[in-house]
Amino acid sequence: MTTLRKVLNHNVREGDLYEKLERDRVRCYACGHCCPIPEGQPGVCKVRYNQGGVLYVPWGYVGGVQCDPIEKKPFFHAYPGALAYSFGMLGCDLHCTYCQNWVTSQALRDPNAVSAPVEASPEALVRDALRQGAKILVSTYNEPLITSEWAVAVFKEAKAAGLVTAFVSNGNATPQVLEYLRPWVDLYKVDLKSFSDAHYHELGGRIGPILETIRRLHAMGFWMEIVTLLIPGFNDGEDEIRGLTDFLASVSPDIPWHVTAFHKDYKMDGPRNTNTADLLRAAEIGRQAGLRYIYAGNLPGMVGGLEDTHCSNCGEVLIKRHGYLIRDYKITTAGCCPRCAAQIPGRWAREFGGQIADRPFIPQQCPHLVTILN
Repeated sequence: MTTLRKVLNHNVREGDLYEKLERDRVRCYACGHCCPIPEGQPGVCKVRYNQGGVLYVPWGYVGGVQCDPIEKKPFFHAYPGALAYSFGMLGCDLHCTYCQNWVTSQALRDPNAVSAPVEASPEALVRDALRQGAKILVSTYNEPLITSEWAVAVFKEAKAAGLVTAFVSNGNATPQVLEYLRPWVDLYKVDLKSFSDAHYHELGGRIGPILETIRRLHAMGFWMEIVTLLIPGFNDGEDEIRGLTDFLASVSPDIPWHVTAFHKDYKMDGPRNTNTADLLRAAEIGRQAGLRYIYAGNLPGMVGGLEDTHCSNCGEVLIKRHGYLIRDYKITTAGCCPRCAAQIPGRWAREFGGQIADRPFIPQQCPHLVTILN
């Protein structure tokens, strides 16, 4: 059977995000590693590789597609209730031992991570998204930064069709890739995994590029929300949470921060699962730091009002949620609180159009998507 490596190496094109170096080496700028890649070798991500002094990047396939409530991404301040058509490729620039998408993200790194790629085109993905009733097209599941050229090709078609576009990313970006993405990406979720450089080293990265990405995304006008998976014994120390939330508040107190519950997954089976008290404690630290919009996730109905959006001015409940389900929506057509008229930061539709689905589902079979590797 054809190996996954061979299949992926045939589904490539020349990348945009690199420069040529001497002796047929190249430097890639898709992620914060900025890999100097020798001829014949891949970068840290395993899917961008140098052949003959040319950087080749993933193209023409997806590792999977799924339709999600946008609240799952999670975005709570962007088009609530909208359906997000999510697609991903294969590979990642980090190697988190608790990754829930490891079958796609750790392909070519972990021999057990085998996900058959499916042939696709930007036009077919957009047609399928529209057929499902999606309003948002999201690059996710693997790390989208390392497949930015493909995402931009898809998003160009999406925007021409009137869709909103989004990245769900670890945030390990470069100035070059953010400038490349800026015209085509509307929403950007960053997974801020820790506030410790030592912890980031354990995951295969550095904290510096992630913090700089968050600053740049805000300055460049992307709509950004931050997620931190709270892992007992790893990143839940009070000093670390305080440093993380102080940093976010220093960028903008209006950045929504989602603190979510860990459960044992992939290779990380040592820590206990996160409980309600852990989330409430982290949320309180975030409030003390000055963050105005804090959400607790993965424990529906167990975190009080931390699933809901409140007006930071008067406290009115504007969006009431249970998990991904929206139970009530009060934000005005101008994106304001109906009680005190305060502007609520976010990207709001002119009116709430209801909710197509409150849980993820696999799209109906699309005849334009064909498995490459059986």
